[in-house]
Amino acid sequence: MTIHVLTTEQVAARLGVKRETVYAYVSRGQLSRTLSEDGRSSLFDPHEVERLARRGRPRGDALHRGRIEVAIATSITGIAEERLYYRGLEATTLAGKARFEQVAELLWTGELPERKRFTAAASNLQVARRACARLPRQGPSAERFAVACAALACEHPMRVDLRPERVREHAELLLHAFVAVLPRQGDGKRNAPGRSGKGASPSLAEMLWPRLSPLPISAARTRLLDAALVLLADHELATSTLAARVAASTRADPFGIVLAGLGAVSGPLHGKAALAVHRLLLDASQAATPHHAVAETLRQSGLLPGWGHPVYRGGDPRAARLLELLQTVASRKPMQLTSEVRRAAEGAQADGPCVNVDFALGALAYSMQMPVGATEAIFAIARTAGWIAHALEEYGERPLRFRARALYEAP
Repeated sequence: MTIHVLTTEQVAARLGVKRETVYAYVSRGQLSRTLSEDGRSSLFDPHEVERLARRGRPRGDALHRGRIEVAIATSITGIAEERLYYRGLEATTLAGKARFEQVAELLWTGELPERKRFTAAASNLQVARRACARLPRQGPSAERFAVACAALACEHPMRVDLRPERVREHAELLLHAFVAVLPRQGDGKRNAPGRSGKGASPSLAEMLWPRLSPLPISAARTRLLDAALVLLADHELATSTLAARVAASTRADPFGIVLAGLGAVSGPLHGKAALAVHRLLLDASQAATPHHAVAETLRQSGLLPGWGHPVYRGGDPRAARLLELLQTVASRKPMQLTSEVRRAAEGAQADGPCVNVDFALGALAYSMQMPVGATEAIFAIARTAGWIAHALEEYGERPLRFRARALYEAP
């Protein structure tokens, strides 16, 4: 059985104090610690830390209007020393080696299977397609997925069965349906899904590729898409994941969980930053120089999309891995433009933040000739796996445990 522990840095972040203060708590008997296998690093019980956090004074800036801090123990995703881990396995190592379905199963069960294929009845997919038939072809993917999700929920009254195996079955259905309701790109004949092996059904990435790019499908391109899905599958308590966990604490069914996550993704500040990067790269391809496009973006918004991250200070490892894999698949011209835009942006932000995964995802969409908005589809499909994992974990917690308090201000 895995024992979940926190590092000194994680405890300090949760309590809003310095490392030295954490050790002061230990010396006073307010926290207990154990030593890691190396005999040097301290490890802490997350439940004990949470009890101290609830007893102690909140951080000074936590009382500011509009700011809410939430920290919970989880065994799904961990971020330590600028690295992202899924159930103890490094996400950047999984990307490019494991398929998205395998990683989804890892997030849901804690076990990484040798191979995994999702299944869904054709009748269910037809329900989703009919529900989305009248939607505009260029409409936002998150809204298209929400329509499909709501329609399928109505078709499955036993969605209230929250046993893990039933939840996973519904998750597989939703992921299949989200791919099925996206319009195809380019020539459907030359861009038909490939086969992973003799007699094998196509993987999710193979089915998804022709709905994202007009370029012919290939093993290298679907591996790249698989890697993007893997890297985006989960990321601690991001906004949409928190929304999913709050819904799960009310014992909402998996369809409701995913709708909660999609609601957060549909906003312009979460899940859409890569779309702005994609637009920047398209603008740069038409501008006199990439510097002109970067300057115009800065003039209009004062910020560059795809840069900086509240968690990673030394660089987003997901971005580095995805750009590395993209370099091996994309043609020279789009990658050259991407590099020029990156250099121009770095020059405009001396000693500024590093690129994040949104930049890498936008670069993927641009280099693979995807329509603007494809990045949102990739993000929402990938993160659905994470939302379900967090729902499964939250179902094991005390229900309705999220209850924020308001600081009333008289008008």
